[in-house]
Amino acid sequence: MSRRTPVTVGATLVAIALALGACADGADDTPQPGSTGAAAYPVTVGNVTLEQRPAKIVSLSPSTTEMLFAIGAGAQVTAVDDNSDYPAEAPRSQLSGFQPNAEAIAAKNPDLVVLTTDANKVVDQLAKFKIPVYLAPAAVTLDDTYRQIDELGRLTGHGAEATDLVGRMRHDVDKLIKDLPPRSSRPTYYYELDPTLYTVTGTTFVGSLFTMAGLQNVADAADPGGAKGGYPQLSVEVLVQADPDLVFLADTKCCKQSAETVAARPGWSGITAVQTGRIVALDDDVASRWGPRVVDLLRAIVEAVAKVPA
Repeated sequence: MSRRTPVTVGATLVAIALALGACADGADDTPQPGSTGAAAYPVTVGNVTLEQRPAKIVSLSPSTTEMLFAIGAGAQVTAVDDNSDYPAEAPRSQLSGFQPNAEAIAAKNPDLVVLTTDANKVVDQLAKFKIPVYLAPAAVTLDDTYRQIDELGRLTGHGAEATDLVGRMRHDVDKLIKDLPPRSSRPTYYYELDPTLYTVTGTTFVGSLFTMAGLQNVADAADPGGAKGGYPQLSVEVLVQADPDLVFLADTKCCKQSAETVAARPGWSGITAVQTGRIVALDDDVASRWGPRVVDLLRAIVEAVAKVPA
């Protein structure tokens, strides 16, 4: 996640989320042979057919960059976008995933490009260069994450590694949810994107993780029918009245927020989460991506829930 000022970060995050979410017609969900065995080419995933294993991959999404390295395809990745900062060895460049430039991408001479959005109609432009593109839209559910990992595994010749990764993620997620203590009611939470109180609802990808953990989102009522795409902005008055049991901060890097800065905000002293010290500082990047580290995010959520009296 790039560094932004607090007054603009919320609007930027919402615009990005809506833009990515609009690209819901990427690769298909149909399982393909080869996802659990040795790589065999040609390989077809959705509309993408590769005649041979790609040796020069350009990834223009932090989430897909993490996926590619996690399945063992990192050595094939020759360039990533300017926001792909994990893992550290990812070859960052000045390429943009939000405003992709076909000529700049083609200059990298890739044999596979991975995108999350078809901004600037870059897919058609890259087709003129005969460069195949795999679209991995922003995940809506964990199944989307699993599918994208599997499909990237098949495309890159790492089907077995991808299958293993997905299996481990499913196991870890299932165990985290299974170990949650039984409750008679659902604790409430507020998830902060920036200090201007932009947040998410339970209909978003990250919101679905909190729902899995048995939490109720106090922002759901602020976006009835999803008119705001699941990213409403709350007022202090609404938040204080909602009185969440937990506060999760996804703006610790971009906006330097912490339990201390939240507790010092005017009007916040009466909120249960503040009074009980249940303010959870998240890693902005982990909280904003849908790659393998989503398990780490769910673990942080579950650990926080465990501290709320049943």
